This record gives sequence, C-alpha cells and structure tokens, in this order.
Amino acid sequence: MRAIGRRLITCAILAGAMATGTYAQQAAQAPSTKGMVVKGKAPVNQSVLEVKLPRPQEADLPNGLHLIVLEDHRAPLVTFQLLVRGAGGYYDPADLPGAANFTAALMREGTATRTSQQLSEQLERMAATLTVTAGMSSPDATLSGSSLSENFAQLVEIAADVLLHPSFADAELAIYKQRTGAQLVQQRSNPGFLAAERFAQVVYGSHPASRVAPSPDALQAVKREQLAAFHKSHYAPDYAALAVAGDTTMKDVQALVDAQLADWKKAGVTDPAVAEPPALGPARVYLVGRPNSVQTNLVVGTQAITRTSPDYDAVQLMNKIIGGGPTGRLFMHLREDKGYTYGAYSNASALRYRGDWQASTEVRTEVTDPALRDLLAELSTMRDETVPEKDLQIARRATVASFALSLESPQQMLGYYTTRWLYRLPADYWDKYPERVMAVTAAQVQEVSRKYLDPARLQIIAVGDASKIQTDLAKYGALEVYDAEGKRVSGVQ
Repeated sequence: MRAIGRRLITCAILAGAMATGTYAQQAAQAPSTKGMVVKGKAPVNQSVLEVKLPRPQEADLPNGLHLIVLEDHRAPLVTFQLLVRGAGGYYDPADLPGAANFTAALMREGTATRTSQQLSEQLERMAATLTVTAGMSSPDATLSGSSLSENFAQLVEIAADVLLHPSFADAELAIYKQRTGAQLVQQRSNPGFLAAERFAQVVYGSHPASRVAPSPDALQAVKREQLAAFHKSHYAPDYAALAVAGDTTMKDVQALVDAQLADWKKAGVTDPAVAEPPALGPARVYLVGRPNSVQTNLVVGTQAITRTSPDYDAVQLMNKIIGGGPTGRLFMHLREDKGYTYGAYSNASALRYRGDWQASTEVRTEVTDPALRDLLAELSTMRDETVPEKDLQIARRATVASFALSLESPQQMLGYYTTRWLYRLPADYWDKYPERVMAVTAAQVQEVSRKYLDPARLQIIAVGDASKIQTDLAKYGALEVYDAEGKRVSGVQ
C-alpha cells in the first residue's frame, strides 16, 4: 500500500509539472494586446430593419364576423382570440356598473350542458386554455384560448358553448360574489390601486374610462337575469373578429366556425361608438390620505392621444426615453442617482378614444418632495431641451429590436393584425413600422413633449400619509384631499 501511495504521489507531481509547462508555453505564445483600443461598445448595424410580415388570410362571414387566420406550422399549437366589439365595460348600463366584467367572468363558469367543474376538467385533460375578459372601460370583450392543433376542433366546440350558452347559474354567481367581493374590499388597502383609481377619475372625469373596478355594492346587487340580458344584447357577431394563429388553415377554421357558430346570427345592431373624454381641467394636486404609510405612491400624467394619431410613433419614443424601462431617465435619476425608489416608469396608452400618458413611482415618505421635484424636472428637460442624438438612437433601436424579437411569436404577430383590423390601419402598417420609428427626429420628440407634457395640464396624484406630505404637496398647485374610500375630505386647500 505504501508503494502504491508513493507511485500515485509521483504521478501527481509529474502531471502538475507537465501542466505548468504547457501553461507557460501557451502564455508565451499568447498574442500581444499592445496597441489595442477598448471601444466599450458592441458593433452596431446602421441599416434600418426591413421586414415584410406574412399576410394572414382574411374573410367576412354573412353574420358580420371577420376571420383572420395566420398559418404557422412550425409547432403543433393553435391560439385564437375573439374580439366582440360593444361587449366591454365601456357600455355598462348606468345603473349596473361592472355588468360587462361580471358577465365575462361568469360565462366561463358553466353553460347549459357543462358545469364549471366539467369545463375545467375538459380543458385540463386537453392541456388547453380558455378565458373570457371584459375590462371596466374597454369597448371590447375578449374570448381567447390555445391548445395543441389535434385538440383545436374540440376547443372551438367548448368555446362556442361558452360564448352562446352561458348558464349564469345562481350557485356560481354566489361563489363569484363571495370570492370577488373579498378582493374588491382588500384592494382598497393597496396604495397602487388607490393611485390608479384617483388618476383615472381625474383624467377621464365622467367618461367610462374613469372606471377602474366595480364597487362591492354593485357586485352584491347584480342578479342572474341582468347578466343574461347583458349577454344577449351585447354579444353579437356584427362587429366581431376571430383571429387564429398556428398549425391550422383558413379552410379548417372556416369549417369549424360554420359548424360550431351557426346559431350566432347577425343582430342588426349599430356599430358601437365611443366618445372622447371631456377636456381636462387645469393642473391640480390630488392627495389620497393613507395614515401611517411609510411610502408615497406618485403618479403624474395627463390626457394624450388616440391610436390613430399621427403623433403615435413620436410619443412612443418620447415615453421610451423618459421612463419606458430601466434605461429611462426617470429610472436612472430617481433610483440609480438619488436612491429614492426601487423603480420609476412611464406609460402611454392610445385607444379608439384619447388615452393618457403617466409616470409613476413609489418613494419613501421622507423624500416625497425631492422625488416629485426631480420627476417634474425631468419632464421639463424633455420639453425644453432637444434630446441628444445618441439617446434618441438608443431609443429608436431598442424599440425596433423589441419589435423584431416579437415577430418570432405567432401570437404576437396575430396581435399586430388584430390591432390593424381594430383601428383600421393600412395593410402595410407593420411592414413600415421600423422605418417610421427610425425616421422620428429629435425635433418631433421635443414637439410632442411640449404638446402633451404641458405643465398647465399635468395632474399630480399622491397616496400616502397626509400628515407628513400634505404641506409639501401644496407647493405644487391647488390641492384636493381624499380618504382611502375615495371621498373628498373637508377643509381642503
């Protein structure tokens, strides 16, 4: 054993020596770095991305339903999205806020021939998904799903049953009220929700877009008959679109629609219209008191543009530069430079009616004043100074790169074509998108900054401890104070 041990040690020493020699030889032969220049950047292709997206097949059916089918046979998957215009929360009856939201949620909870449990079990066995949604202020309701291509015909049959024959069973409605009622009560303890609620009410006034969530009272008061009536009058095919992407064909989709949606007859309803929100009033500051809060949620924003506005591309780039990600100016300033927050972002929404632009962050209570001051200063810089070409080029390329990456997803591609149909955009709209983005100039970005970030129209919303931040907030304009239930507090400034 001792002899074996000595031989092993000797071998290890020899191996080490050989390795050392090899390393020394490689080091001696390594190329010299003398004269090299570290550029600190990756190579950049200066050419504009040129794309020609595959064209979906489209057809209009006798009942008004518009079909969009994008074939993609790379994987045995199919995704669909059915948009029903006129069935969203935008069209809630005045005496029944939340009707569209409740109706969509309960459609998925049982039909005339399937219980909620049976629906869930069938979909699970198929590894398929099926959801129905209707936003509180959206003009549209959406029924969407996905499955393996071999199960798609069965998924369409189930989806048609959910669409045409929802039962709105009293037992399921009771369960929904119990589950959702608790969530509606709990959300009022969330400062982010309180800020979003106040912002929507300030920016949109009496417009349907001011609705963020239904009230617990409205939920408890709704009856089965009201949901059935809303479904009957709003879920019509006249102005609906069915978009399908994946391992299928127009012929197969049309055959499925003919077989499963034969009873979905044209209702003869008028094209669901939308109205612009009322003009926004002068700049104000709104404080939602939340006693003992250790942070302040800040939202600064205003009304902006519609989806078809000629300013759309410039506004998107403006938003990208300000706060459209962790490289945005707000993030770099408020988090990286000052350490006020974990994050600061902005967002621009553009709809059939005039949407909004907003910047938001959550900061420690004690830095509410400097954080708000610095946020407003960044907006002032966007208005008053031309964006450096380097910053604009980064924003342009990031936007185009994100778009290029999204083209790998059939679902995202389908979303682009649905958007084109919904807003009546030109057939080559997405083909020319990179070209339009790269053509936006610094002067155009400054122009839309001055136009839409006008300080006379910027609304400031803060949610936090009023006893600690009210005096500071009053420095920024006329102040209105509300409690966490949304009620205006007496003695406001």
